[in-house]
Parts: sequence; C-alpha cells; structure tokens
Amino acid sequence: MSPTGSGKTLAFVLPLLEMLDKRKKGVQLLIMVPSRELGIQIEQVFRDIGSGYKVNLVYGGRRIAKDKIELAHLPSILIGTPGRIADHCRRDPSNFRDVSYLVIDEYDKVLEIGFEEDMDEIVSYLPNLSRKIYTSATSGISLPDFLNSHNPKTLHFLDFQKPKIQVKRVVSPDKDKLSTLLNLLCNLGEKAGIVFCNFKDSIERVSNYLGDHGIQHVCFHGGLEQRERERALIKFRNGTERILLATDLAARGLDVPSLHFIIHYHLPFREEEYTHRNGRTARMKEDGTVYVIHWEGDELPEFIRGDEYHFQPSPKPKNSEWRTVFISGGKRDKISKGDIAGLCFKQGKLSKQHLGLIELKSDCAFVAVQKSKVNQLIKLADNTKLKTKKVRIFEV
Repeated sequence: MSPTGSGKTLAFVLPLLEMLDKRKKGVQLLIMVPSRELGIQIEQVFRDIGSGYKVNLVYGGRRIAKDKIELAHLPSILIGTPGRIADHCRRDPSNFRDVSYLVIDEYDKVLEIGFEEDMDEIVSYLPNLSRKIYTSATSGISLPDFLNSHNPKTLHFLDFQKPKIQVKRVVSPDKDKLSTLLNLLCNLGEKAGIVFCNFKDSIERVSNYLGDHGIQHVCFHGGLEQRERERALIKFRNGTERILLATDLAARGLDVPSLHFIIHYHLPFREEEYTHRNGRTARMKEDGTVYVIHWEGDELPEFIRGDEYHFQPSPKPKNSEWRTVFISGGKRDKISKGDIAGLCFKQGKLSKQHLGLIELKSDCAFVAVQKSKVNQLIKLADNTKLKTKKVRIFEV
C-alpha cells in the first residue's frame, strides 16, 4: 500500500521482470486491473522501459476477435480486466497453466466493483502460481479466501509520503450548487483540475450547464465509448482542455499530470472514495488543493475537514490556446515522435512554440497544436507521406 501517484506500477514491474524466464514460452505474469484505463497505463509502462517481453492487454468492450489475433502468439505478460481474462481462461485453460506470478492492481477497487466470481474462477485456472502481489492506495481491505493468501507480507507506505493537500469547503446557498461550481471555476481561472460527480447522468446535466456558460471541459465516465474516454484524457493531458468532469472512474489508475485542484461537486459516499479522488492532486510531493462544495444544510461526514473558502466573483477564464490534431500513423508504421515533429515543422511550417505534447499510439498519434496554427498544419501536411505512409490529419 502506498499513496496515489507514488510509483506503485514500477515498484512491482521492475522486480517481476527480473524473475521472468526468457526461455519460457507462454504467459508467465498475469496482471488484473479494475479498468481499461489502468490496463492501458500499465501496458505503456512496460513498453516505455523496454521490457524485452511480449505484452498484451485484454479488456471488455472490444471485439474478442482482436484478442484472438494478438494472443495467437502468447505473450509473457498479460494484462486485463477480470471479466475478459476469465473469458479467455474458459476458452483455452492451457494458456494459463504456466502463470507463475499474479498481480491484482488496485485490488480494493477490483473487489468493490464485483469481480469476486471472475477472480475466483481465474485463480482456479492458475495451478502453478508461486507469487501473488496485491496493490492499493488504501488499507483495511481484507483478502477473499479464494486467493489463498495466508499470512501475507504487507508493505505499508501510506505514511511515508504524506501529500500536501489543502482542503477548502465552499458553501453553496442553493441546494442545486451549479452556480456555485461555475463561480468557483471562474475564480480558479486557467488552472487544470477534475470536478467529481457521483453519477454519469449528473455529469450530463453539469456539462450542459457549464457549456451554456462558456466553460470549456471534457467528460469522463463509464457510459462513454472507449474511444471517447481515451480522447477526453488525451485532450486533458495535453492542455487542450483544462477541466475534466468525471465520475469516480477517474479517481484512480489514470495517467494524468499532477493537477492544481480537485472539486467534489457531489460529496463522496465513503472515505476511500474521498481519498482516491484527492489523490489526483498533490502527486509526487507536489502541493494541491481540494474544494468540497456543499449546501449550507448538508451535514458533512466525519472524514471531510477543512476551512470555509470565501472568494470574490471573477470573470470567465480564457479557453485553452491549444487544440488536438489526429494523425493516422503510429508505432506500427515505424513512425516515431521525432518523425511527427518533423512533419509538423517541415511540411506544416510550425515553429517549436506552436507544437505541444505528442502522444504516439500503435496505429495513430495525437498532437497538441496552437489553435492559430491548426488550419495551416492541416492544409500543408494532410494527405502527405510520413515515412512510407500517406497520413490523414484533422482536428478532433
């Protein structure tokens, strides 16, 4: 157990890589995660460090045929959500007989969202496990009996790196709280942060209100298609959007930069949710501020403490000067970030200050470009060759 943002992924990845056997074929390390986003993040960690092992990710919501193609040659490391992994175990149990190491990342969240039956079934397909690792940013969650983890050794780092979080209570005169949220966001200006709601239906309502008042933002919740969720995070990471309006799906396991603030538009139901939400800010020894919006008639739970925050009315913040551009070529086409930067500089006639974060995927790339230069880049570089591939370029 250790605080959010403290590097738990590398903490288990690096030692396990030392234990894997390059001579063996088939899955040796199985990593279960509660969400697709966390799986994508862990897969990227393996690729970034150049593990030397084949790594694949499987999750619900995408075609099983795509999994079959990728697993035709079994990886040494398989990452996935419990439901999809259980499906593959049923289809071909022999693929999992040689798994020696099992990691359940954010195991408290995996248990919370009801994957016990799937995990119980998966463990029954792993007869040769020699080590199990469970990670979490909270304590006090007991392990189910089916994991057969007797007298586990606990590494506890929750007090090792206390985040510097300042909690401020914002009292809303109206039970609705929408106008209070709007005024607070105007007061915070051009800083980046997440606004947490408890339900996806509430996000639609809040989003419509903010949009009507000219507050630029993106939404993130389980009701969105995977592509929509990924693009929302890309825009949030690269500065195209500064506000992420999200459910607790965004409270953990997301690859986002350290944020200036977190706003609890809805009060969290439990202390664990409050802790994980707050963990999106004040990461890796940086400071952060948490704002709790509550109606003056609300009774706050014991775990929420903070001074009341008063602020003066402020003008609407300026929207971001960045936009996100899609390029239809990626790693699979032997294209690098340097190749993409070269395309933008040479064909697109951009200067360095016009180009922001480049995110390179297997089959495409997303580039942050200054708003004033987007049309120029598209006009000059769309339908031109990048390496050996003719690429399409458009704003998303």
